[in-house]
Amino acid sequence: MRAVIEQHIADRVRVDAFPRSAKYDPQWQLDNMMGPNALWLAESLSGLLRWEPGMRVLDLGCGRAMTSVFLAREFGLRVWAADLWVPPTENWERVREAGLADSVYPVHVEAHDMPFPHGFFDAIVSLDSYHYFGTDDLYLEYLLRFLRPGGQLGIVVPGLTEELSEVPEWLEPHFEPEFWSFHSPEWWRRHWSRWGTVDVHVADMLPDGWRHWLHWAEVCVEAQAGPRPDLTEREVPLLRADAGRTLGFARVVATKR
Repeated sequence: MRAVIEQHIADRVRVDAFPRSAKYDPQWQLDNMMGPNALWLAESLSGLLRWEPGMRVLDLGCGRAMTSVFLAREFGLRVWAADLWVPPTENWERVREAGLADSVYPVHVEAHDMPFPHGFFDAIVSLDSYHYFGTDDLYLEYLLRFLRPGGQLGIVVPGLTEELSEVPEWLEPHFEPEFWSFHSPEWWRRHWSRWGTVDVHVADMLPDGWRHWLHWAEVCVEAQAGPRPDLTEREVPLLRADAGRTLGFARVVATKR
């Protein structure tokens, strides 16, 4: 069992930009992290969506269900916590510990083979995962089967300020092939709009997203948090070298026609 984090690390997890997330136990956030701070991404997206208590929401690629707990607790939603890699039994324990057994429902889901009824969800969100499967030209139309007409779709993913034709000089020492799955907000707008089945209301970069990403990575390195601390350690020099010129988080919000 890893030692309890020191107070100065706990203080760094709480940031003014995300007041709702700051209410959550820093130890819990670090223990369950799988990448950038998922609560911060969920909070940044939630301000762009219209929530009503009791809405059915699919949290696609939820990881360890932190975002599902956040959405249920903060907005009174019923959330299906769907993930491929984290067993639903593990997420169910986290959900029960959070006192949300009546609001969050963990399920094992592959993004291309989902078991839900068509038109079932009022909203679908995906935090730090949609770029792994949603860049496929056909995927949006598949996903929309499960969203009711007028339902909301929102994502936050690692993104680019503008599309790359080649790797910038300052990123060459740090660049990895998976970065080619990162796209600009305008790329996402075109990608979603071409079918004519959604109205895209927001396609932007999260303000100061790269700074928040770097801050979280530095905290995780200091706390030695996460399943692969070595990966987080590589993010720090990458984000420092880029300094927001290229990398950040893309946010996209749309409604189904």
